[in-house]
Amino acid sequence: METGVGDVAMLIGALILLGIGGELLVRGAVDIAERAGMSPLLIGLTLVGFGTSTPELVTSVQAAFAGSPGIAVGNIVGSNIANILLILGISAMISPIAVGSSALKRDGVLVLVTALMLAALGLVGMLDRVSGLAFLMLLAGYLVFAYRQETSNGANGHTAAYEKAEAYDELHGGPIRHQEAALARARRKGALLPVAMALGGLVVVVVGGKLLVDSATSLARSAGISETVIGLTIVAVGTSMPEMITSLVAAVRKHADVALGNVMGSNIYNTLGIGGATGLIAPTAIPAEIVRFDSLVMIGASIALLIVAKSGLRIGRLEGAALTAAYVGYIAALWPK
Repeated sequence: METGVGDVAMLIGALILLGIGGELLVRGAVDIAERAGMSPLLIGLTLVGFGTSTPELVTSVQAAFAGSPGIAVGNIVGSNIANILLILGISAMISPIAVGSSALKRDGVLVLVTALMLAALGLVGMLDRVSGLAFLMLLAGYLVFAYRQETSNGANGHTAAYEKAEAYDELHGGPIRHQEAALARARRKGALLPVAMALGGLVVVVVGGKLLVDSATSLARSAGISETVIGLTIVAVGTSMPEMITSLVAAVRKHADVALGNVMGSNIYNTLGIGGATGLIAPTAIPAEIVRFDSLVMIGASIALLIVAKSGLRIGRLEGAALTAAYVGYIAALWPK
């Protein structure tokens, strides 16, 4: 029992370190880019997009290196499920969401396609370097498309990649919505402080990721629960806390469309970015239990999201409650009795 309590305490501490480290890393990297004259849009699509996903990335890569595929892949699949059912569900209960952007409708298709691609890899049973490289190339192509879309006349609305960065801006006053203030803040910090923040944040994230993987595997052993279940639930939700916070803040401020874009963008980055980097750096097996059940749940949630986005239906509080209830049901089905 004492071992289990210690594992839980270490896991909570690891999640806190991941949150702090990720924040320092993003802020430092953004400040450096602003001082170097990088455009706010490009900063948002790349540094903010990747930076806010750093906790998931480091955790999955370290779990793959540690020989824990249930945590490595479960973190990706579980985060995608939690983003749609839990985070979007709670956001809609706070502030109903109307889908108005055709760009978000297109991104809804991409969310489903990437979910199908990840699930199809399960039939092969391996997230390897070839698939990892392919995923990263697809992400690069999507970011080029998003950049061109955002620098055009904007008649078709913002992409999910932009909305993900804007959700961060909602909370932090970042480069896209507050360009002049962000640049002035970066200049006040001087040249060395942003570098120290970025490097320090990276170290803290790596340490937090290592502690998270160690505590999660130890907790699974002591509690008699599979690593895959821990990865799909506790680890996935824990590493998705930045997305949870930014989406809820956007919903509270009546910018629920930003919350929707944040969820879509996060799922695209999770599958193509984190899945791609994990496969390229540390190829890992895809557990059979994820293939049989959780991948199907991820696809089902993505289809539901696409139907809402394509039809332009309003995601009201009742629908939000249904999404949240579906996530509770998913956890109940997953967790050992």
